[in-house]
This record gives sequence, structure tokens and C-alpha cells, in this order.
Amino acid sequence: MSAKMKKNLEKYLQELKEIVKKRGLKHSSQREQVLKVLFHAKEHLTPEEIYNKVKKENPNIGLATVYRTLSLLEKEDMVSSVSFGHEGKKYELNRGEHHDHMICLECGKILEFYDENLEKLQEKIAEEHNFKLLTHQMNLYGICKECQKK
Repeated sequence: MSAKMKKNLEKYLQELKEIVKKRGLKHSSQREQVLKVLFHAKEHLTPEEIYNKVKKENPNIGLATVYRTLSLLEKEDMVSSVSFGHEGKKYELNRGEHHDHMICLECGKILEFYDENLEKLQEKIAEEHNFKLLTHQMNLYGICKECQKK
């Protein structure tokens, strides 16, 4: 792990400690492990995938602990989720870089994208409706290139 990456991880862990303290909760290594899995993830993960990764290092963790930790982190805007309806949610660490998603309904693949023109258009629409836009999440659902070939 590079020094810069380690520093970033330490920043997230410190933020978690502050959140836990602010809410009067007990600090736990299990919460830290959930955060570390999300930090190192290269893709969006389900709670079960996070649980399985944490369980390798901490066999005592329960799935309920993962769900509670994700709920806490989402309320505090440290993670964001993408909903798959009855299939549940997938989570990613909120790194402060806005992006939107294209989600394949066949294989579940999530493609991230950013389009400055689209962002400006959304701001313009909000302004035209006298709407103070604070944040947004856009998910486009369809079929990815690979699945279209099948």
C-alpha cells in the first residue's frame, strides 16, 4: 500500500471514530474492517460480499453487524448505495468525486461515468424550477455491451 493510500485510509478510519463517538456508540474493529473492505474495493459490493471478505480476517463478525455498519456509514454520507430492487443494494465508499451509474439488468455490472454537460443541464433544470439542488444520484438501467452480444 502506498503512503498516500495509507494516509487516505487513516483519514477514513479517523472519520469513522469521530462518527462512532458522536453517536455514543462503541468503537469496534469490525466496523473498521467493513470500512477497509470498501476502501480497497474495485467495484460496488453487496453486504454479503463485504461480510465474506471481513469474515476471512474476523470469523466472529455477523452479517447483522455489516448491515448496521453500512447503515451508519450511509447515514453519515461515507458510503453510497445503488439499489437493485428486490435484489438489494450494492455499496461503495464515497470518495467525494461525483459520478453517475449505468447498471446492467442482465449481469448486474455497474459502469461509472461523469459527464460535465449532463451535470450542467441538471443544474439548469433545477434553477429553472427554482429548486435548490443539494445532491443527486442518477442511475441508468439497461443492458451492457457484453450482454447485448449474448
